[in-house]
Amino acid sequence: GFYTNLLLTQTPEHILTQTNNKTEILCELKKEHTGVYWYRWSQERQQFEFLVFSNTLGKVIYGANVSQDKFRVHEARSHSSYSLHISHLHPSDNGTYYCSVSQSSQLLLGSGTQLSVVDALPLPPKTTQAPVSKKPVSWITKSKAASRKG
Repeated sequence: GFYTNLLLTQTPEHILTQTNNKTEILCELKKEHTGVYWYRWSQERQQFEFLVFSNTLGKVIYGANVSQDKFRVHEARSHSSYSLHISHLHPSDNGTYYCSVSQSSQLLLGSGTQLSVVDALPLPPKTTQAPVSKKPVSWITKSKAASRKG
């Protein structure tokens, strides 16, 4: 079965980015392991897809129909952290990505990273310079200071 676990710390929780960009998901491991699996849960297809496995010796195994130019695993700090780099992003890459390690015939899952790829990011509203208001609360802090003395 699948278990989410504190032995795997996965960051960030959410990624919102544009088509053709690239992104990175970090997975930190607190325990001995032989390698890290990366999965994607697709809401649209209602299934877990195996993306890539990378072991501590540097061996990499890709899932069926998974593009090797698109997904790359980088290892850092003596096997304690791995990052999944995803390039040429497309809305079809949307989903929740999980890093995972196998432990005594169970798969432990990270907390998940929700990736949303959109064709265009919404523009922030135009900010007009608001006049700086005088803070009317300064007298509160004065009275607090006075009451402390007494």
